[in-house]
Amino acid sequence: MDLEVRHLRALCAIADSGSLHKAARELGVAQPTLSTQLKRIEHALGGELFTRGRGGCRPTPLGSALLGRARPLIAEMRDLVTETRAAAARAADGTHLLIGSTASRAIPGWLRRLRVRRPRTEPSLQMNVSANALLGMVAAGQLDVAFVHEVEGSPLRFPAGVRHRVLLEREPQFVSLSADHPAAARPVVTLADLAGDRWMVDPTVDGEWDAVCRVLRAAGISPRVLRGDYLTAYSLVATAEVVTVCQPTARPRPDTAVRPLAGDPLGVRLLLAARTEAELDEVYGDLEEAYWEVAEEAPEYREWLNGAVRFEELGALTRDPA
Repeated sequence: MDLEVRHLRALCAIADSGSLHKAARELGVAQPTLSTQLKRIEHALGGELFTRGRGGCRPTPLGSALLGRARPLIAEMRDLVTETRAAAARAADGTHLLIGSTASRAIPGWLRRLRVRRPRTEPSLQMNVSANALLGMVAAGQLDVAFVHEVEGSPLRFPAGVRHRVLLEREPQFVSLSADHPAAARPVVTLADLAGDRWMVDPTVDGEWDAVCRVLRAAGISPRVLRGDYLTAYSLVATAEVVTVCQPTARPRPDTAVRPLAGDPLGVRLLLAARTEAELDEVYGDLEEAYWEVAEEAPEYREWLNGAVRFEELGALTRDPA
């Protein structure tokens, strides 16, 4: 069973009302139906989310942790629906540019440039972890353009009528680890350095899970690989619970470090997709400028691009450990 937004709404309703009966009435469902749904959710997660008693339903520690993550997600989904409806209304007058994208730090700069160059056109953004889903939306006319990542070894499925242009043939993928991880002291990290760590990978990113597992097997290591979204992963990285793959444009924080992987075993191709060459021409230059702007702002990636870190990597890998 996969948790959906409706499940999260049900859990929040139970917590807010303190009663299965009141929550069921608020949600417009029968109490036995809601009770059965709660049991299925708890079974799927492997623990009780609420204690039931005469005083009603109260969140357990596990339930409180889940609710803490669920509430902002529900609020974000509500905002997304509102923004999408507004975008649909504005798109009807032909002054709206519908943009889709997988995660990238280049997006804010891209939107900023589009607004400056096309002041009468308001760009709207549709985020999705699945590049193939975004390409399908371009083909269906639900998006004008999409900026997507193609994971090495997992070619994207381009629908008929969708054109694309390569922004970067191969972007290396770095690793994010705790700032106090022993490997963080080095400018370049080997996979062997991380053999004893747990990894977290988002399996909903097209091709990502297979690519990471393939690279780990090729390195002759078999660490535990956990499934989870990257927002969760980055939080766990800070507490040294996991390490995770990250884009090279990611900025390190005080509690985390971003490092290139020796040999660049993981890579993605960056692509811009649209239905016509004219649509690609219209936005490609702004995206290109935005991407290289954030690349320059990321110290580890800047060093990698300049080649300086390659020389340090060579020294690190040949240096006597003693």
